[in-house]
Amino acid sequence: MTTAGEHRRTSEFLLAGFERRVLPKLAAALPRWVMPDHMTALGLLAATGISACYMLSNRSEAWLWLASLLLVVQWLGDSLDGNLARYRRIERPRYGYYLDHLTDAYSTLAIGLGLGLSPYMLLSVGLAVVIAYLILSINVYLETHVFGDFQFGYGRLGPTEARLALIGLNTIALVIGPLPFVVFGVPATVFDVGGMVAGVGMAGLLLVRAARNLGALAALEPPGQPRPDRSPDDSTPA
Repeated sequence: MTTAGEHRRTSEFLLAGFERRVLPKLAAALPRWVMPDHMTALGLLAATGISACYMLSNRSEAWLWLASLLLVVQWLGDSLDGNLARYRRIERPRYGYYLDHLTDAYSTLAIGLGLGLSPYMLLSVGLAVVIAYLILSINVYLETHVFGDFQFGYGRLGPTEARLALIGLNTIALVIGPLPFVVFGVPATVFDVGGMVAGVGMAGLLLVRAARNLGALAALEPPGQPRPDRSPDDSTPA
């Protein structure tokens, strides 16, 4: 069985071509003393700063400018750690796989909480988006284990596209305001509407992909068929 860190990566996002051209060049330009873990730490610090900026936007909307800048910094840290390791041929597949997804979970939670505690998004919507994203991530890790195929994205949208969407929403809020809505009698903003659409979309994508995965696994392991490599007293889960 393929082990963690030895899987294939097959995701193809809208901006994947751009990242394949740009990120190796940025990795080559970094000083020798900069290591992949430094870039990971930069991404974590930037995610924490984004969260703080969203919360501080309760005092002044100007903090959204810094939040947008830090989204770019977070993209650099999150994207360059693995690219830098591959460029220098110092990959640590299992270490990198574990650390990368652990930090992704923290960054998602931090940014979601920051948005939920800002004046632009309801806390319930922010937490719903975080939960949906983490469930999608868990499904990806399960797929990696059972298929050996790491396909993080769902469709053509991935983390980079999500960051761009947040920068766009920040800019809308700064230039023309948060565009208040009323959804089912609850006051909301364009951030809330975007979050609800994203949450419903992620739920739909999960259902489609789970159905596809279960169909593929059922074909590989038909129900009621005895396995020739198992004895009757084998307690391995079915």
